[in-house]
Amino acid sequence: MLKKIIIFLGIIFYSLSSISFSKEKFEIEFEWGDIPKCSSGNPNTVSNPIFTLKNVPEGTSYIQFRMIDLNVLGYNHGGGKVQYTGQSKIEPGAFKYSSPCPPGGTHTYKWTATARSDKKKKLAKASAKRKYPEK
Repeated sequence: MLKKIIIFLGIIFYSLSSISFSKEKFEIEFEWGDIPKCSSGNPNTVSNPIFTLKNVPEGTSYIQFRMIDLNVLGYNHGGGKVQYTGQSKIEPGAFKYSSPCPPGGTHTYKWTATARSDKKKKLAKASAKRKYPEK
């Protein structure tokens, strides 16, 4: 009987060892790219930054991007929706938004990317932030 229990536990342990319990987290990085310098507080309408995507969830059909100024939370910089076809980079020109344009200083901006299925179900969310202008 003890031998059967040991064999049974061995099979269970072996089965569990082949299952991955951790999913890799959806991540984004971005570079401001070639946007016009701005410090007047009046943002320009510009093309999106260069986004690098990592670990995009399976089943993603589009990604919704949105930018906020962490120093002025009430200002809507906008964002855009990009169809996801397996790419790891989103190049400028995918959508337009209101550029960073801190009046008289440096602000920190945060991009949030929400991966969604074709049925608009939220699959994962990622964010990245950086200062503008970068010093």
